[in-house]
Amino acid sequence: MSLLKFESMLKTNSIYFFDLVEFEEIIIHYLEVGKHSLAKKAVKLGLEQHPTSVDLKLLQVELYVFENELDKASLLLKIIERLEPNNDEIFIQKATISSKKGMHLEAIEDLKKALSFTDDKVDIWSLLGMEYLYLDDFKNARLSFVKCINVDFEDYSALYNIVYCYDMSKEHEQAVKYLNSYINKNPYCEVAWHQLGRQYFILEMFNEALTSFDYAVLIDESFIGGYLEKAKTLEELARYQEAIDNYLITLELDDPTAFAYVRIGECFEKLDKFEAAISYYKKAVHEDPLLDRGWILLTNLYYDQEDYQKAAYYISKALKIDESNFVYWKRYAEINLKLNFFEEAVSGFQKCLSLNNDSLDIYIGLTDILSFLGEFNDALKILLKAQKTYKTTAEVEYRLAGLFFILNKEKYGFNHLISAMELDYDYHTILNEIYPSVFDNLKVRKLLNNYKKAME
Repeated sequence: MSLLKFESMLKTNSIYFFDLVEFEEIIIHYLEVGKHSLAKKAVKLGLEQHPTSVDLKLLQVELYVFENELDKASLLLKIIERLEPNNDEIFIQKATISSKKGMHLEAIEDLKKALSFTDDKVDIWSLLGMEYLYLDDFKNARLSFVKCINVDFEDYSALYNIVYCYDMSKEHEQAVKYLNSYINKNPYCEVAWHQLGRQYFILEMFNEALTSFDYAVLIDESFIGGYLEKAKTLEELARYQEAIDNYLITLELDDPTAFAYVRIGECFEKLDKFEAAISYYKKAVHEDPLLDRGWILLTNLYYDQEDYQKAAYYISKALKIDESNFVYWKRYAEINLKLNFFEEAVSGFQKCLSLNNDSLDIYIGLTDILSFLGEFNDALKILLKAQKTYKTTAEVEYRLAGLFFILNKEKYGFNHLISAMELDYDYHTILNEIYPSVFDNLKVRKLLNNYKKAME
């Protein structure tokens, strides 16, 4: 009734009288529903009718804080503090202002003062916990949230924050201990079972995790998070069909997600059910066309099945989404190599190097293609760059030997061939695969044979 009367007054420009409680209810309502302009009007009118009301002044402070007029808020708080120096709300608002300014230690001190002036401490403990979190003081944050739980066992926000503190401190065993003690007092809390399962999962105690998630979904059969975590745990236990069944439950409970489709596809792939895997990967990219993971999984599956044309189509989709991913460019190069598109393969490997992926197989792949194309000087430049990182590697040394012989620099060729044989004699057959003319060189054959005899 008060709300209707107030809004009627605004429409007619009339002035009605409201008692203090009515104004507080009206203002709090507007703040809760986000109608701050109406809350401001109500505060203004309320203070005109009740100019000495501390509660209305505190609501005015709250509005100032919301609008980031912190100086005005602080000034008004000083006035209020002179009137009611023991009002806990004054120190809560002071703490809010300090927190907004990034002065979290000051906020904590104000909240501790607020605690001394109130019997209703739960909200202040929660605020204290958040201030400690801002400071990455996870121990004190956790202790604050524990106090909230001790008063209200169903304060799940506090419970999540306690677990978060354990997570950030990497104290997973302690988290398990705490959650088990909580469950002993509140055994039908699906949130606690779910969080306990998460801790066991992190600790790679997958059977215990599975039991916890089982309890979570038994308590709440519509608990999507519980089924998702249960499915992920079943994957870790290599129980892929059961994992699929649980992912499918999540699709029944809520709108389908690309994440669930991808995980189902991966499970089918591990069961060697490739058509089913492809079907779910395609559902994933249909659900979220920007999900590059879906496209790369399709790429890899077709690559493994030696269907390189389709693999090429899907890798192009992945690269359109993330062209700075060197893993995708490496796969692009490998696919084009299989299709005998050598120039494209070269550009793929070069792109990997430009993205700072200097793994040995990138250098070797690029060198071998350039050698095949007869671009020996370019191949040599790549290998010399590789040698800076991979100084004593047979794969590099044999190739350097081969290239120097081809480029008629026998002295360098012999030096690298000797180094290569000392690293791994048996790998010398690579010369026959990549540089057969060098392998057939009589001087090279003689050196290889002499070294073999010396080894015997």
